[in-house]
Amino acid sequence: MNSQIDIEVSEVGPRDGLQSIKAIMPTEDKKKWVSALAAAGLPEIEVGSFVHPKIFPQLADTAEIVKHARSISGLQVAVLVPNLKGAQMAVEAGAHKITIPLSCSEEHSIANVNRTHAQMYDETRAIAELINAQPAEDRPKFEGGLSTAFGCTIVGEVPEEKVVEVAENLMECGCAEVGISDTTGYANPATTKSLIRKVRAAVGEDACTGIHIHNTRGLGLANALAALEEGLTTIDSSMGGIGGCPAAPGASGNIVTEDLVFMLDSMGLKTGIDLDKLMNVRDLVKASLPGEPLYGFTPDAGIPKGYKPFAGAL
Repeated sequence: MNSQIDIEVSEVGPRDGLQSIKAIMPTEDKKKWVSALAAAGLPEIEVGSFVHPKIFPQLADTAEIVKHARSISGLQVAVLVPNLKGAQMAVEAGAHKITIPLSCSEEHSIANVNRTHAQMYDETRAIAELINAQPAEDRPKFEGGLSTAFGCTIVGEVPEEKVVEVAENLMECGCAEVGISDTTGYANPATTKSLIRKVRAAVGEDACTGIHIHNTRGLGLANALAALEEGLTTIDSSMGGIGGCPAAPGASGNIVTEDLVFMLDSMGLKTGIDLDKLMNVRDLVKASLPGEPLYGFTPDAGIPKGYKPFAGAL
């Protein structure tokens, strides 16, 4: 993470957001969106996913978007891959960070990527071998995503012990780190803190620094704050709150990037993001996705008159 920022906001709209809506954003509009986000100061953007275009035609141009994003100095270019083939494409495209999502609920894993846990561990090992075979200076960071970590719309509760087991297995299979994901919006601040403590105790604090939060029941920012209090330093969010999980009915809505950045900035935490520029990027998304609802309290209310970030000690 950039030493000049306190909290890294990772924008997932171009992947998680676009895969969850029917409209297909034109490739040139995606490039403009990524460029504008980077110009506003977003340090990391998940620009797409290497999945079969028949499954997600919205993301069929991911390789081209990665190539464009790689041309932006200082931007960490992240992608999601469900298997070895996707990872091969990601490596060829030049992604800086690759995430493989492994649902802690095996039922969700089968519904989401048509793989059991054992099969996903095999894919993870194969991806780790692929990455380790690359020249050291070209190796992307490899993250295991702990999907459905707080619960699953198919089976309900997912025990914390199962999440810890999956996290440990992913690290043993070759992941450099794991990220906790509230895919279904089941988390609350108490469960967020509890699970973070257990996962970090099992894999090490340096191997678990990020969280992916959905705002399905309005607890997104509260859960983000709980994660910060437990020491996490990277939080995923999506411009306008677009996104969700197609394999988890009802699990709509990432936390809104604009609201998250305002909260962090107002607390006096450095994100490296220019709030005014960030708000203007929203207009690009509106124009490219006409009729698609965009969420966020801060964009609707605006920056407060005389606004100044908190300058005291946290």
